[in-house]
Amino acid sequence: MRTITGFNEGWRFAKTASLTSSNIIWEDVTLPHTWNAEDGQDGGNDYWRGTASYIKTFCRPSYPEGSRIFLEINGAAMHAEVLLNGSELTVHDGGYSTFRTDLTDHLEEENTLWIKVDNSENDRIYPQKADFTFYGGLYRDVSLIIVPETHFELEKDGTPGIKVTPVVDLVTNTAEVTVETWQNGGTVTFTTAGQTKTAVSHNGTAAAVFTIENVRLWDGLNDPYLYEMHAALDSGDAVSARYGCRTMEFDADKGFLLNGKTYPLRGVSRHQDRIGIGNALSRAEHLEDMELIREIGANTIRLAHYQHSQYFLDLCDKYGMVAWTEIPYITEHMPAGRQNTVDQMRELITQCYNHPCIACWGLSNEVAVHGVTDDLLENHQILNDLCHRMDPTRPTSMAHAFMLEFDSPLVNLPDIASYNLYFGWYLGDLKQNDSFFDEYHEKYPDRVMGFSEYGADANPAFQSSRPEQGDYSEQYQALYHEYILGCIERHPWLWATHVWNMFDFAADGRDEGGKKGQNQKGLVTFDRKTKKDAFYLYKAAWNQNEPFVHLCGRRYINRAEDETEIKVYSNQPEVTLYADGKMIGSQTGKTVFVFRLPISSEHTVTAQAGACTDTIVIRHTDKPDESYRFGSAGAVANWFDESGFDSSCFSIRDSFGALMAHPEAGKLVGAVMQKMIESRGDVAKSANSNANLQRMMAGMSFESLLKKAGDAVPQELSKQLNEQLQKIRK
Repeated sequence: MRTITGFNEGWRFAKTASLTSSNIIWEDVTLPHTWNAEDGQDGGNDYWRGTASYIKTFCRPSYPEGSRIFLEINGAAMHAEVLLNGSELTVHDGGYSTFRTDLTDHLEEENTLWIKVDNSENDRIYPQKADFTFYGGLYRDVSLIIVPETHFELEKDGTPGIKVTPVVDLVTNTAEVTVETWQNGGTVTFTTAGQTKTAVSHNGTAAAVFTIENVRLWDGLNDPYLYEMHAALDSGDAVSARYGCRTMEFDADKGFLLNGKTYPLRGVSRHQDRIGIGNALSRAEHLEDMELIREIGANTIRLAHYQHSQYFLDLCDKYGMVAWTEIPYITEHMPAGRQNTVDQMRELITQCYNHPCIACWGLSNEVAVHGVTDDLLENHQILNDLCHRMDPTRPTSMAHAFMLEFDSPLVNLPDIASYNLYFGWYLGDLKQNDSFFDEYHEKYPDRVMGFSEYGADANPAFQSSRPEQGDYSEQYQALYHEYILGCIERHPWLWATHVWNMFDFAADGRDEGGKKGQNQKGLVTFDRKTKKDAFYLYKAAWNQNEPFVHLCGRRYINRAEDETEIKVYSNQPEVTLYADGKMIGSQTGKTVFVFRLPISSEHTVTAQAGACTDTIVIRHTDKPDESYRFGSAGAVANWFDESGFDSSCFSIRDSFGALMAHPEAGKLVGAVMQKMIESRGDVAKSANSNANLQRMMAGMSFESLLKKAGDAVPQELSKQLNEQLQKIRK
């Protein structure tokens, strides 16, 4: 009999790597726990990274004679050492996967368990540079597992001990299901779909093959049906795995096919952290995330940029979410980190193989911003080969930064690929998203390509009647996503598209958009309390099961314009608008409905779509509400005194490339550019040296780049820069 006992209570924690110091300050904690829940989210890129200790004392558990007792740790970020009664039992590198160790031979009547956890900077454990906070701690559950002497494997790569591979024949509507287990002896009894088979363990393995007639498919959101495979030993130890029978195909023209039918994957990416909690989430918080994702009607989730919890993957299985999962091989290639990428990939596949939701294994994310070296290519080839050996049923994928050339050998290395594009936010304009994919598909019509990241930051405090790129307003984020939704419809061959991001998340190196330490590209705020207008845009486009209507701009109460725009999102075909009880008009259409409304005082505005209504209150004011405005955004166009402008001299209206090519102008502009880069954290600093990015930026006016900088470059500094440039003749 296998017994699993929670081991989260009764821990002491201290920021120390040694127990001998006399001035250690201990804190009583309950797991899950992170020591960066506050300083990892407050900006400044100065959160504490080091070695901390978790101590727990406990009595020897009671268990039948001959049993073995294992410690299971589901997440220790990023390096962990486990010691029991002074003896080191195991060391683990990688902060996102499960690992276990056998305590049995070191147990005494009274025991002290010491787990040292370290998230210090190094050159061998990923991640080390990325646009998110690397929280330290025992941030997932810890358990004790008691098993008989003869038991299923527990230690190797954190294995579940059982592997289930269904192969579906859609023509005959049958599934051939192969099950394998690993154990230290005995006879294994397998049971699934009302059938039972036995197999004798040979050289530590056992296997059986089942045929399921009239198989019920795992069919995404339509019917995410799960079978269960049980495996039991004569000793009483048992394991089980839920699995789904389905086919997944990837086609350069048709995109993604589920069970032989075109099934466009349209969804979001997710980071696992929350404000004030960090990555130490409870099951209730994981479930709330899933419910919010389900509300918008998404059918896919990119689990960025690391192995997410098994519980969240279970939720993906249960609710039919097709998942992309990956290892944290990100932003910067580290030659000394090759073994760690292999170890993390091996653990990811071993631990997650049985989940029917998983469509692909992600090799890396934007890892070539410094260029593609031979060592980087070899590292990826090793990972690609490993994935194919361990799982021939799923393809490999990668997410590439937009500046990586189409013909780079890295793009075609995995089976399928995706690009992260931010045209219309970080640089360029929205139309470049279309032209990018048009050009790619025309040049490589046989390659499977997706859209793995796209987004724009929005602080709900910032509102605008004239939204523009870089103003961090809720309105610009909505306009951005309206355009991208159209772009996706114009490119139906994209195998998957993922909004970046479903939720705001911590990036302690950031200081922008009115909030320190946050990436605000989420459709929902970091605390999960505010659904931005763009959230409802996707709900209107994707959720056809829950009729609703949403009035945008509910936080834009004070309005100085005499006639204001009223935008409505709905999944209903007709919307009627009322102001102060009087009908303004009706429109038929799809997803987005726009009305114009004269305003003179305070007005109650109501939108009706079928039986659904939504109401907001707006107010006419004499002057714009300055609290709605972010920094100097929107003011750039008024910096010039046109009467005194000298076109024979440089100005911020010249291209970035032309300015940087001039020694004197380049020195001035370079200093301001550095200030802009520093506001966006380590990743921006790293990416700035990319030659392709430099080429893209060279043709842009420095004025347009300043607009995107917001309050990172104060208006007065920009004026001073322009005045200095006007003194330099071309």
